[in-house]
Amino acid sequence: MSGFGGEEVRTPIFSGENYEFWRIKMVTIFKSLRLWSLVEKGIPTPDSKKNKKVKELSEEEADAEMIVVLMKDAKALGIIQNAVSDQIFPQIANADSAKMAWNLLYSEYHDGDQVRSVKLQNLRREFEYMRMRENEPLTAYLTRLNELINQMKTFGEVLSNEGLVQKVLISLSKVYDPICLVIENTKSLETTELQEVIAILKSQEQRFEMHNVDSAEKAFASFLVNAKSQNKNSTQTGPAKSQNHWQFKNKPWDSRSKP
Repeated sequence: MSGFGGEEVRTPIFSGENYEFWRIKMVTIFKSLRLWSLVEKGIPTPDSKKNKKVKELSEEEADAEMIVVLMKDAKALGIIQNAVSDQIFPQIANADSAKMAWNLLYSEYHDGDQVRSVKLQNLRREFEYMRMRENEPLTAYLTRLNELINQMKTFGEVLSNEGLVQKVLISLSKVYDPICLVIENTKSLETTELQEVIAILKSQEQRFEMHNVDSAEKAFASFLVNAKSQNKNSTQTGPAKSQNHWQFKNKPWDSRSKP
């Protein structure tokens, strides 16, 4: 689909889950294409137009302008139709305008206030108890945490930067305790940006990985040295022992001791 400025715009496909995420993405797409007003408010009628200049247009000009509006609405409707799965499409198949199709999906999948409140409480509880797993990479944990934060924001939750920084520092595994202690003692959690803290933590993770590589290399080198030493000893044991035994058997005093 060609977007504003000739750029291609890829619409997300709604299959019945994560409607709020899909809706936010679609609103952004419609705004970029200058179609959101049609989707949100519908096709304007002559009586509802506030622009006096429009009323003064001739009948032909008014018809031409209405054709343009109808074409834009058809385009918006087509975008909505292409942005839903085959299972969802029958629910909007009879919609003859973008606004009608949009409202049908909104009324079906947008949760009521009570349902949204319950979901938000569950997300808050999950956020409170979320912790980094043992041996879990830092990036993987931050991705899980960020996904949960985005869900909370979708339901209207506002999280302060200080609260997010504190959450990250107290929820990491024990191996990060020293660097977290340094951050808490040297940084002001009220003014320090979350991205700055994450950058410090990722730098520490890289140091951990470097130490692990060094330890593995040292262990491997030690193994090679021990293996070579054992091979050398085993090589000398056989011939050296037989040679010593031969030398003992042919000592001068051994021949003189015979009658």
